[in-house]
Amino acid sequence: MLFEITDPHDPRLELYRDVKDRDLTGRQGLFMAEGKVVLERLFTSPVAETVSVLTTPERLGGLASLPDAPVYVVPQGVMDQVAGFPIHRGYLALGRYAPKQSLAERVSGATARVLALHGIANTDNMGGLMRNAAAFGVDAVLLDTTCCDPLYRKAIRVSVGGALEVPHYRTDDMVGTLTGLGLTPYALSPSGAVTLEEVTPAPRSAVLFGAEGPGLPAALMAACQTVRIDMHGGFDSLNVATTSGIVLYRFRV
Repeated sequence: MLFEITDPHDPRLELYRDVKDRDLTGRQGLFMAEGKVVLERLFTSPVAETVSVLTTPERLGGLASLPDAPVYVVPQGVMDQVAGFPIHRGYLALGRYAPKQSLAERVSGATARVLALHGIANTDNMGGLMRNAAAFGVDAVLLDTTCCDPLYRKAIRVSVGGALEVPHYRTDDMVGTLTGLGLTPYALSPSGAVTLEEVTPAPRSAVLFGAEGPGLPAALMAACQTVRIDMHGGFDSLNVATTSGIVLYRFRV
C-alpha cells in the first residue's frame, strides 16, 4: 500500500518524528529499523511484523519486495525533516515484536542451542551478539532483566537484522529457567575450569556470557560448567561479541 506524502506534519508520520533523539522500544511493542538490508530482514522476519515503511521515490525501487503494510513515500527533504537528521540510507520502518512461540516451544527438540546473556547493557555488544546468534543458528536468546533491549535501533543496525531473526526472551532466574527446560548451561569466563577445545557440548545446551569487565556473577557460574578461551601474551579476554562467535561456532548443531 503506497502513500505519497509531501507534508512533513502529516499525522501518519508522527512515530517517525525525531528518531535521532528517542527510541520507540518499549512503546506498544514497537521498534524502529533503518537501512535496506535490515528492512528486508524485517519484511520476512519470523519474530516481528512490519507496521509501516518510510522511504523516498529514489529508494523505493531498491527494495526487493514490499510488505503488506503502509509504505509512505516522501521527498528526501521531508524524510530528513521528520526524522530530525539526514537519513542517508533512505529507509526507515516501524516494526512490532511478535514472536510466534514461547521459549519452551523453541527449545522442545532433541537438540537445542540457547545464547544466554547477563548484564549486556551496551547496544553495540548486544547487536554483535544477536548477529552471531542468527549466523550460527541459535534457537533462542535468553536475557536477564539488566540487559538492554535487542530491538534498540542501533542494536538492530549492528546486528545487520540478526535481532529480527532469532526470538529473545527475559527471565529473572537464568539458571533455573535453563535447567527447567532441560538445557545444560555452560558459562564463559577467563577463569573457566576447562578450555573450549575440551568441551563436548550437550545436545541441548545454553552458553552464558556476561558484560565485559564484571563478567558473570560467581553464584551463576557455580551452577554451570565454566569454560575459558586461553589467551596469548597475557591478555585476559576478548570482546564479548567476538567471544560469542567463537563459542557458538564450536557449539553449533
